This record gives sequence, structure tokens and C-alpha cells, in this order.
Amino acid sequence: MKITVIASNTFREIIRDRILYNILIFAVIIICSTVLLGKLSIGEHLKIVEDMGLSAIELFGVLISIFVGISLVHKEIDKKTIYTIISKPVSRHEFILGKLTGLILIVFTNIAIMSIVLLLMSWIISGDIHLGLLMASFLIFLEMVIITSIAILFSSFSTPFLSTLFSLAIFIIGTATTDIRNLGLKASPAAKLLTDLLYYILPNLDNFDIKLQVVYSKPIEPSYIWWVTVYSILYSAVITTLTLLIFGKRDFK
Repeated sequence: MKITVIASNTFREIIRDRILYNILIFAVIIICSTVLLGKLSIGEHLKIVEDMGLSAIELFGVLISIFVGISLVHKEIDKKTIYTIISKPVSRHEFILGKLTGLILIVFTNIAIMSIVLLLMSWIISGDIHLGLLMASFLIFLEMVIITSIAILFSSFSTPFLSTLFSLAIFIIGTATTDIRNLGLKASPAAKLLTDLLYYILPNLDNFDIKLQVVYSKPIEPSYIWWVTVYSILYSAVITTLTLLIFGKRDFK
């Protein structure tokens, strides 16, 4: 119940600040790309718009997850409202889980609305409803759940600048862990050990990228979607558990 209240307040607090601006910018990007690319591309108009649209959804998802996520906890500490919150019958665990839930709801809402805009633009261009776009958007959302939990983790013990830096670094490396590991296979044993550690410890975000398969209508096994869903839930659960342990022992004085 307390987690629900904190999540609800977090949702309302964020949506007043930024969410509408993100959606507006996304809609402008999609509409502009549709008009411009329709004149530049020959026979690939729909594919380019869908690819750009999904990339824009991922980009805005990352921006919201990281830049909003790192400020959620730090703002409460900086304004010293955390003292008021933890002095009430609200545990630190409930506070973190409420904030995380509220931010995930914001990310879901943002991605859902942007996906509907993209689906609508795809329908206007082709005359068909491309439901594969929703599948790709769902995997982007699962990817953002991991990024959100990572941003909350860093914000629980670090400054906003370092939290942003660390979160962005993990996102960038996470999208290329397979390539980095393959490079390590050709390097020295020490480099191979390092790349293997990065591969197994950091999230493999490349698993969530099915944009090209969807745009070119290639088949995607349902079992793969289930596997990626379970991977996202388990990885986020581990990161959140670590966050609860760190935040539970933090001294705010």
C-alpha cells in the first residue's frame, strides 16, 4: 500500500515536469522524418520511418530512465525531504520500490504513447497495421526497466553527475558486450578475462534489439520473447536488491 502511494506520487510528480515534452518532441521527429524521407527514399520509405521511429523510442526511453531516475532519490536527499519521509512509518525499502515503480510506469506510458504514434504513421504510409512494431517496443521497455534499475542503484549512493556517467557507460557497453567479448578472444589472456567479466556481469542489451527483424518482417520466435522477458526481470531484480542493501545502510547525516 505504501509502495503504491509513493509510486503514484512519483508518477504524478514526473508527468507534470517532462513527459508531455518528450512525447511532443517524438511526434515532431516522426512527422518530420515521414515528410522528408518520403521525398529522399525510393521504395524504402516505410522501413526507414519505422527504423527511425523505434530508434527514437529507445533514445527517449534511455533519456527518461537515466536523467529522471538519477534525480528521483538525489532530489529527496538534496532537499532534505528524505528525513521527513523516513521519520514516518515508511521503510527505506518501500521508498526505493515506490520510486522505482513510479518511474517504470512513466517509462511504460511514454513508450506506449510513442509506439501508438509510430503505429499510426506506419498505417498511414502502408495502409496496414504492423503489430511487430509493438513487439519491438515491448522489448525496448524491458531494456529500459534494466536501465531504470541501474540508474536508481547509482543514485542511491553517488552524485547525479557520476550516476549519469556510470549509467550511460553501462548502456553503451551493454549494447556491445558481444562485440567486445569477440574482440577479447583475439587479444591477450588478461584482456580476454576482462572482456569475459564485462560480458557476464553487465547486461547484454543487444538481446533487446529486434528493430531490423521487425522492420524487414523477419520471423521472431515467441520463446525468444519469453527468454528476454525473464532475463530482464531477473537482472532488474538483482540490481534492485543491491540498491535496497546499499540504501538501507546509507547514512544521511
